[in-house]
Formats: sequence, C-alpha cells, structure tokens
Amino acid sequence: MGNSLSVGLSSADVRAVHPTSRRQWTRNTRLKTSFQEKQPFNVQAFLDSAGAARKFVEYGSNVALFIQGDPSTSVLYILKGDVKLSVVNEVGKEAIVAILGPGDFLGEECLEEHPQRTRAAVTIAPSTILVIEKLEMVQLLHTEPDLSDRFIKYLLSRNIRVEGDLIDQLLNSSEKRLARALLLLAHYGEQGPPQKRLSNISQEMLAEMIGTTRPRVNSFMNKFRKLGFIEYHGNLRDLQINKSLLSIAL
Repeated sequence: MGNSLSVGLSSADVRAVHPTSRRQWTRNTRLKTSFQEKQPFNVQAFLDSAGAARKFVEYGSNVALFIQGDPSTSVLYILKGDVKLSVVNEVGKEAIVAILGPGDFLGEECLEEHPQRTRAAVTIAPSTILVIEKLEMVQLLHTEPDLSDRFIKYLLSRNIRVEGDLIDQLLNSSEKRLARALLLLAHYGEQGPPQKRLSNISQEMLAEMIGTTRPRVNSFMNKFRKLGFIEYHGNLRDLQINKSLLSIAL
C-alpha cells in the first residue's frame, strides 16, 4: 500500500517507485528553476542585444544620429565607430564638445526630462549604435544595479572629462590643448592599450575642439611631426600618436 506505480512511456513494464522520489524530483526542479531565475544581470549581453524597446542601427560616416532640437526619446550606446558631439549657438557657430567611441553612451539628457536634444551627434566613421528607449532605460536603471553602476561610472568619467576640458581651455595654450586633445583621442591614460593610430580626424575638427584656427593647428601639427611626437602622411591620413607627445601635454 505504501508504493505507487509508474508506467514508462516506452515499455509496458510496471516498476515500483518509492513515494519520496517524485517529491525529490519536484523539489530539485524547483531549485533549478529558482537558480535560473536568479542568474545575475549581464550588462554586456544586454548592450550587445536588441529587444522590443531597443534596436541596432547601422550608420555610415558623416550621418546625423540626431540634431540639436530633435525630440529626446532614447539613450544611445556606441558598439562600433566614432561619434562627434557638437553644439551650435544662435548665430550658427559650432563647437565640438566631445568625440565618443565604442562603450560610450550619449543622449542621456532624455533621462532628465529634457524634451529636446541639447547637442547634435554625427558619426565620423561607420558606426553601429544601440538605441534604448527612454522608458526601458529608466526601468533598468531602477531594477538592475549592475547596469546602473556602469552607467553612473560612465557619467562620472564624462563629468571629469568635461571639467578637464574647461580647465584646459581656460589655463593652457592652444599648443598644449592640441596635444591633450590628440592624446585623449588616442585614449592615453585610460584602461587598456592606447589607440595609437587615428582616422577620420581633420585639422578643422581639431581646431573646433580646442578653440583655435586651422592654420594654427597646421603649424602645431608640423612642429609635432618634426619633433617625432606624431606621424602622418597627407591630410592626417593614418595619424599615429607617439607617447612622447605626453611631454607637451604634461
């Protein structure tokens, strides 16, 4: 009376099964299901995947992701490529405020209830962008601490960078500002090896970044090249940044 009966699907044999076996199987299944449900949130897997409220978009060079004044409805994450952020004043003068690359966020002003984009974002190289709708980003920041930590660290590093840019603009010469801009573009001082070769950078762009004229940038670049701090051919084609340029920036 204490045994239950079980019939296999592939056999007519009848086997005696201990009454606790079924309960043990059910308990193990529940533990396994619970473990699977509590797997840690993988930030990179999320950023590398598309979903209902996020999508990948491929862009060529010199394509606007958004322009100043566009509706601010999403956060963007750069998977591949480079993006120029700029602002334009009421008389049409443009200033480049940042060059962003893989691993960077942009468009985060939408989380501060800004109805419009405060800057323009234009690709300077073929780029792959993950677009995350505002509501999903807000929900994830509240429910996923790993993503929230990564996003906050990024914003803090961006804030430190902006403060450094302001100090550089106020206190340093245009020659030193150019050296710093080139080193930042090459990711010197960041985690991982620097990107010694730069592409899609023009003297006009560098002039806008440091607040000077193209002829002055050309003069400084020729000086840096003669001193062996940088190497390039033609109009900054395959620009190589050497570590010795730190002697100017520091």
